[in-house]
Amino acid sequence: MALRKCLDYASEGYRWVVDMDLEQFFDTVNQSKLVQVLSNEIKDGRVISLIHKFMRAGIMDKGMFKESRQGVPQGGPLSPLLGNIMLNECDQELESRGHRFVRYADDMIIFCKSKRAAERVLKSITKFLEEKLFLKINQEKTKVAYISHIKFLGYGFYIDKKGNPQLRVHAKSFQKLKRKLKDLTARSNGMSIAERKTRINSVIRGWVNYFKLAKMKNKLEELDGWLRRRIRMITWKRWKMIKTKFKNLSKTAIGNKQAWYLANTRNKYWYVAGSQWLKIAIPNKLIELAGYLSLSKYYAEVSKI
Repeated sequence: MALRKCLDYASEGYRWVVDMDLEQFFDTVNQSKLVQVLSNEIKDGRVISLIHKFMRAGIMDKGMFKESRQGVPQGGPLSPLLGNIMLNECDQELESRGHRFVRYADDMIIFCKSKRAAERVLKSITKFLEEKLFLKINQEKTKVAYISHIKFLGYGFYIDKKGNPQLRVHAKSFQKLKRKLKDLTARSNGMSIAERKTRINSVIRGWVNYFKLAKMKNKLEELDGWLRRRIRMITWKRWKMIKTKFKNLSKTAIGNKQAWYLANTRNKYWYVAGSQWLKIAIPNKLIELAGYLSLSKYYAEVSKI
């Protein structure tokens, strides 16, 4: 809903964005201000007292108790709600000024029609957040930018040939996925075949379902090729001995002569995994039959839903 709202505003011509970054939001929330905001709505002092005790409960750090005099405990069930209550004050301020904005938890972007207007909004809303709500703005990450140059909830944006705004997966999100898959297909991570397969498929399902709103067919096909090569590499390493390699390869479509040559090669694992002969011996279809999900095919399934 948040991403679709972004596209709606961009379609209306609001394509300059104030990309707000609140510095360590949950760690720096002013507890006194939050209690004041809560007290405006909650008249039962016992509830306010209970929430205040929750905020001051403290944490255990390396076996030592540490007081929490500011912020709200991260990971606690009440923290997201308290964060939304605090930032609701900001929402109301932006609405009263007639601004178009989207906020998801502490991620917030404000849409404007020009760079100059966005710079004015940034200046005024920074003043409100710091002076009224006592929140800290990360000056290095907060910026004014055209919509195609921002990242929001892992997504990026672009303008297509017809001039319409569209969603894409931000480059950093792709890099993060690739790092995860690389760790799971590392030759020395000690995982069993079944565990590796389960974890790879779990990552693919979660990631694709989250980013299914973006157009990324070509990119996923490219990533599929890389991931299959990684799977071939760990399979090749698992065979280890020349005898085992030859035995397994001779059962494939490459024939005994090529199987013997490939089994005796001294080339490195990654090089062999990318060779045409190993692609024939371990085709994509066989990898899928083994139970590994294809990023592009799974995306084609879920993007239709």
